[in-house]
Amino acid sequence: MTNHASTDLLSQRLAQALDGYPLQADQPTGASLMCMPEVEEQTEQYLAIEHGAGADRGMLTGGLGGLLGAFWVVMAMLSYYHGNTEGTLHALAIAITCTVLPFLWEVLRPMPLPIVFNRRTRELYFEQDGQLYHSPWDGIAAAAYSFDTVGPYTGGMRHAALEVLLHRYGHPDEQVLINLGSPLGKSLEMQLGFWEYLRAYMDNGPWFDEQGNPSESPDFNQSLLAVRKRRGHWARLQWRDIKDQYKASNGRNFLSGSDLILLLGGMFLAPYNATQNLTYAIAKRRSRNHWPVLIRERLDLNGPASRLVDLEQQQP
Repeated sequence: MTNHASTDLLSQRLAQALDGYPLQADQPTGASLMCMPEVEEQTEQYLAIEHGAGADRGMLTGGLGGLLGAFWVVMAMLSYYHGNTEGTLHALAIAITCTVLPFLWEVLRPMPLPIVFNRRTRELYFEQDGQLYHSPWDGIAAAAYSFDTVGPYTGGMRHAALEVLLHRYGHPDEQVLINLGSPLGKSLEMQLGFWEYLRAYMDNGPWFDEQGNPSESPDFNQSLLAVRKRRGHWARLQWRDIKDQYKASNGRNFLSGSDLILLLGGMFLAPYNATQNLTYAIAKRRSRNHWPVLIRERLDLNGPASRLVDLEQQQP
């Protein structure tokens, strides 16, 4: 159950907002469900939302290894073609250094852990500065609200946040409000739709249709999650668009200058994107081991089903 302090904290946030809605797990908002690109993983047991600076992991390796490293590989091939063995070895050494050093640095550094919705135990997990925060899904305190920002170059812009309130494990008086993804550039309707997506996952998941009704097929969910998977596949997506335009126009006047530039740009950045995605995937997999044991157990299909709030109540 939400306590009086959490209600006051959310009420203060809503009072300062331009337009806001208190949210409850068992009350629909009427919005059409919508997934957000911050959802990095959805399984039968849990849904993980990217949090913090983890989204940028792999960019350094992609830039130094994928682009600069690829350049030196080409230079090594040219040196080898011209019979310059020493130049070939030097170029390969530079290419390996540009790739391996940033890769190890990004992979070995801990990534911020995601916000996790455990569907099996019906609770949320969040880690910050080594402290574990959580909340049971049933009775969770949450709110969506809009706000404006003003910048010297962008002018006034409206954004919307979706926040939930959690408390520190073993210390219910220590509470924190967290955003479920970045609020920038999102509308209130989008955030309400994302809340409906989370409700459908927790109540009718792991897979459901456009109306949030249970489904045995993951096709609808995977189609929404494909928005995230498209990151780094610009050349392939642009080539697909060109082929669609070719078919629609029967092969006449289908290729524009912008299409060609986007296709060539995607091909040029393909090594960068591939290297970044690989680095991100490995770093993410390693970071999962940083969850406390009691969380890793509950994310396992055969793990305990007791909630953290139940464990707290059993503590003396």
